[in-house]
Amino acid sequence: MSVTMDDSIKRWTAKRKTALVIEIIQGKTTVAEASRSFDLSPSEIEGWVEDAKRGMENSLRANPLDIREQYEKQLKDLQEAYGEAMLELRARKKFQALLDAADDK
Repeated sequence: MSVTMDDSIKRWTAKRKTALVIEIIQGKTTVAEASRSFDLSPSEIEGWVEDAKRGMENSLRANPLDIREQYEKQLKDLQEAYGEAMLELRARKKFQALLDAADDK
């Protein structure tokens, strides 16, 4: 771990999160090591890494999206995924009802 990271961090500011994510990207530490060192869940740290990747991708675009556009796009993607999941769930329920009806005959 880097000397710049303090093991007794109480509040994770954007600057501290950035420093940790950069160390992970540079291979100076791993998510598992950081998780143990700072008593954070691996999923929380992985979320920070994913957020950083999205931010980098957007900043390197020829026409970067503003924050509102990013959230609207993310919301739209999530709504589409939710809709697809609901359709699949309904189809499975109907299929199961047909199987149950066929078993009763």
